Amino acid sequence: MIALDVLGVRVELPANTPLVLLREREGARRLLPILIGTSEASAIHTAMEGITPPRPLTHDLLAAVVESSGAHVEHVVVTEVIEHTYYAELHLRRASGEAAVVSCRPSDSIALAVRVGCPIYATDSLLDEAGVPAEEDADDAVEAEDPDRILDEFRDFLDDLRPEDFE
Repeated sequence: MIALDVLGVRVELPANTPLVLLREREGARRLLPILIGTSEASAIHTAMEGITPPRPLTHDLLAAVVESSGAHVEHVVVTEVIEHTYYAELHLRRASGEAAVVSCRPSDSIALAVRVGCPIYATDSLLDEAGVPAEEDADDAVEAEDPDRILDEFRDFLDDLRPEDFE
């Protein structure tokens, strides 16, 4: 498994599709862009910004349920991509010490991982298949990017959503 960092949530133009951008922590530092839903993009972004909603949102609720059951999320793994659909697993540890693995969408697992502070991994084979080589100055480009501009783009995307977009 290869450790990943969440670089952030972005809007892919011209389709106005949100994506989460992950990067290999060490080594080649390949990028793994995954198209996600609007609500999941918002959930990841708010957690990364440390914004606490007045009432728990879905991923906050899931974190609370896992914790109240005496378990904890050890890590998440983005496992594979099949016909442009990504798959992931939540790796849980119950209070008894027993391990449990739950299949899930990467967007949900990432939103949960950001909330509980657990590691995010990808399989070697997934990064070999879907990883995008990082540019030499990718670190500088990510750090120099204006977060307000990204947030404005995401808000514009949300403003343009219509019910028909979900059919």
